[in-house]
Amino acid sequence: MWLISTLAETKRAPFDLTEGESELVSGYKVEYAGGPFALFFIAEYSKIIFMNLLRVIIFLGGNSPFSTIPIIRSLTIATKTIILVF
Repeated sequence: MWLISTLAETKRAPFDLTEGESELVSGYKVEYAGGPFALFFIAEYSKIIFMNLLRVIIFLGGNSPFSTIPIIRSLTIATKTIILVF
């Protein structure tokens, strides 16, 4: 349920209804150029990273066996998040 809802929230396939297959361009993003398009782009992909970060914290356990060292704990969470993003 979590996977399906995050795919729908981040507008990934098969829930990418904002961009129909019949459209030659990317819908509403055509009207924006430069800075506003960059803000849309950054917001969309930061949402993907945030959803995967939540998945790591909630379901995969953010701690490592060596969780007494804060840097190792942060690297463990970041590594799991990056793996899920890809």
